[in-house]
Amino acid sequence: MAALSLYLLLTWIFLMSLFHTRFAEVLCHADESSALMEFKRSFRTDTTDSRCVYPKVHSWSLDGSGDCCSWNGVECDEVTGRVIALNLSSSCLSGTMSPNTTLFRLVHMESLNLAFNSFNFSSIPYGFGNLSKLQYLNLSSSDFYGEIPRDISQLSKLVSLDFSTSSYETLHMPNMGSFVHNLTRLKELDLSLVSLSSPFPPMLANFPSFTSLKLASCGLSGNIPVSIFQLPNLEVLSIAYNSNLSGFFPKPHWGSPLKSLHLSSTNFSGEIPTSIGNLSLLNELKAWGCYFSGSLPSSMGNLSHLIELDLDTNNLQGQIPISFANLNQLSELDLSYNNLSGDSLEWMVNLTKLTVLDISGNQLSNGFPSSFENLKRLTSLDLSYNDLHGDILGALQNLKNLEFLYLESLNLNGVLDVNDLFTLKNLTTLDLSNNNISFTKSFINATTSKLARLYLDSCNLTEFPQFIGYLSELEKLSLQHNKIQGIIPRWMWNNSKESLQDMRLSHNLLTGFENNQTNLPLPNLNYLDVSSNSLETTLPVPPPSVMVYNISNNFLSGEVPTSICEARSLTVLDLSNNTLNGTLPPCLGSIGPLILLNLATNKFDGMIPRFYPNGCALRMIDLRENRLSGIVSRSLGNCRMLEYLNLGDNQINDTFPFWLSELAYLKVIGLRSNNFHGPIESHLSQLNFTSLHILDISNNSFNGKFPSNLLKSCHAMKVMVGQDELEYLNIYKFLHWFNVSFSISTTYAMKLMNKGTKREYAKIPDVLVAIDLSNNKFEGFIPDLIGNLKALRVLNLSNNFFIGSIPPSLANLTVLESLDLSWNNLSGEIPQQLASLTFLSVFKISHNHLSGPIPRGTQFDTFGSNSFAMNDGLCGSPLPNKCTNGENSPPLSSHFKVDNEEECLFDMDWRIVLVGNGVGFLVGIVLENLIIDGKSMWFLHYSKKMAKGWKKVRKALADKKICS
Repeated sequence: MAALSLYLLLTWIFLMSLFHTRFAEVLCHADESSALMEFKRSFRTDTTDSRCVYPKVHSWSLDGSGDCCSWNGVECDEVTGRVIALNLSSSCLSGTMSPNTTLFRLVHMESLNLAFNSFNFSSIPYGFGNLSKLQYLNLSSSDFYGEIPRDISQLSKLVSLDFSTSSYETLHMPNMGSFVHNLTRLKELDLSLVSLSSPFPPMLANFPSFTSLKLASCGLSGNIPVSIFQLPNLEVLSIAYNSNLSGFFPKPHWGSPLKSLHLSSTNFSGEIPTSIGNLSLLNELKAWGCYFSGSLPSSMGNLSHLIELDLDTNNLQGQIPISFANLNQLSELDLSYNNLSGDSLEWMVNLTKLTVLDISGNQLSNGFPSSFENLKRLTSLDLSYNDLHGDILGALQNLKNLEFLYLESLNLNGVLDVNDLFTLKNLTTLDLSNNNISFTKSFINATTSKLARLYLDSCNLTEFPQFIGYLSELEKLSLQHNKIQGIIPRWMWNNSKESLQDMRLSHNLLTGFENNQTNLPLPNLNYLDVSSNSLETTLPVPPPSVMVYNISNNFLSGEVPTSICEARSLTVLDLSNNTLNGTLPPCLGSIGPLILLNLATNKFDGMIPRFYPNGCALRMIDLRENRLSGIVSRSLGNCRMLEYLNLGDNQINDTFPFWLSELAYLKVIGLRSNNFHGPIESHLSQLNFTSLHILDISNNSFNGKFPSNLLKSCHAMKVMVGQDELEYLNIYKFLHWFNVSFSISTTYAMKLMNKGTKREYAKIPDVLVAIDLSNNKFEGFIPDLIGNLKALRVLNLSNNFFIGSIPPSLANLTVLESLDLSWNNLSGEIPQQLASLTFLSVFKISHNHLSGPIPRGTQFDTFGSNSFAMNDGLCGSPLPNKCTNGENSPPLSSHFKVDNEEECLFDMDWRIVLVGNGVGFLVGIVLENLIIDGKSMWFLHYSKKMAKGWKKVRKALADKKICS
């Protein structure tokens, strides 16, 4: 017994010593605890960062045992005591990552997570290749910048890699295919918002271990292989927001157990195949903004786990399958903006878990279905732009959770019962715009309503709906494009004086505010638009909180009070098209946030305000058509973001402001009809009007030679881009103020001489490139360099003193629509090459000293005699003077010799080519038998679509592949 007791005692002592040894082994190694402490000291903690959850490194200390294995975020191997994992995600770190960071000493690490910190847009240091045991690396959303180091591609044990960012083009990877070549063990890869700017690497379809592949917003292009959908383990695929990436769904089978598929805003197209119904585990399918066509397959009813389905903005058609009734797990369904039709929505009766339903922008018809009563969980419903009718508000009374209701453009008519509206106690947003409605005037007390956003645009309203005055939480009110007359009553904001933030009353028949009130008692208003009414009053001063103030197109008179500058958050100020007068308040130039200032078409006089040097954010200044005098304030050069400057039709007396060249984003300069004078061809050779689209300095007293140095610097005029898309020069800005966010968008406008008449461009097309030097005193030769400005559509050099010949290089301006060289002293012949300008619709060379034959063919056969008048030496049609040889110059041949035996692309017998109207987006052509690919086609068109066909014809002309 004693021996047994001794044995047990010895065993206990041995185990205790073993335990002590084991305990000693798991203590952190001194070199690693030192490396971690150095890493901690290289950063500060910023708990104000929205990504910050908890500053884990606060618990780190070398006091006491100094055991780093017990520190927050640190994990050690139980046997060796080596640091194998470091998780500092959302740890409030702020600072620059050093190129020789001590993290690289932790060579035993298998997992590193530094996500959601702020590394101040420093580079990711080279050296991660030292951590050869890494299996998990996450540096996402941590403000890194620059190229992802190549040595990370050597980490062949990586299973998960995440470099996703929160802003595009902060990180980039030059060659993704080469980078991932050795990372064959990858299961998870997330490079979302990393700039790859390359074709989709087909080798990714050969990674059988992938469970999650996220490459959203990466600038990928090309085609994604169908085999990517057949990876055996892939559960998550996100390649959305790659607008140049194309692909199709596999028709026969899907090999992967997909749970989440996100393809939105890509070029995916084709039909949705029946085989999609085999994705039995799919719970999320988002493919909005693609090009899917055909009908929705009934097999989609097999996707019993589907929670979110978003096919918004595709080309789908036909009826919504009845089998959708089987998708009883759906929480969000968006089929908006397709071509879906049908008169039955009863399949929705089973979708009792729906919280969001959007079927707007389709062709759904018939009465409003009773099945909506079952959708008790709905919080958001959008039925806009369909042909549904009936008592819609009454049918929705039981949807007590409804917060957002959009019923725009549903052909609703008649009087709506306001009581139906207020039974929806949780409703915060209601849009009834573009319906022909009015409201009952007797209703229950509405002060308990939560309605915060009310849109009643284009409803044919003739008075303000009375229930508005009872809303106590109203934040946004839009009553634009109605027929509301008279004064704006104060009772409208009786109960929402403190909450109202956004009020839009434009395009009505309003005459003023009640009691001529000019100081609005709305302390939190940040958006006020009462433009395009009949307001006859002095300028109402907006509340100091206002960011956007538009009161243009009214009959306001009097001066602008200096109190308007108390709106220190003012971002947009538009007072244009009124009869305001007096001098402009000098304080206007000191409103820091201002990005748009439009005071055009008033009666302001005096000097242009001085714009203060600190923080001028202006992108648009429009002061045209006033009585402003003096010089152009040099302080405008402080507005480094300026894109549009129009000072036309004033009384400014100055030389050309060369310092505008310092404004790198300037696209439009309008100085027409002032008292500018002096030469423009200065000694300055370093001009930089890189972004300039439009230069209008007509009707001044400029003199000297042609401004060659200025135009040499206009690089945007030398390159034709975006010719196929109809876009406009504009400002788009997203604004955020405390808890309020909204966007503003405005297009630039101006008057230009185009095609012989002064034309008002309410919107300036992005492709409109114009130079107007007319009605000045320029002299000398027109240089050949003008032919380098290949994007020019309008060129007006009339009413000057130019001499010499017309430069043949003008034939390089292949999209030129209007050319006016009249009233100069030009001599010589009209270059025959100009007959190739097929877009040219206006050609004026009258009142010069030109001679010789007028070119024949293409556009020149459409110009009248006025285009060539008062040039005694010109001859040929349309002038009565016959050329001495009895013939005009030969027309451009429509027979192009083909130098090889290659078959001609087009066989064309054409008589007349009519030019485009407007600014050249619409191209018309009269063709008598156009044979394409052996098929005879007859055209008599004048449309936007024809422009694409004409583009093809012109390319064939250039390639000399048209035969007759």
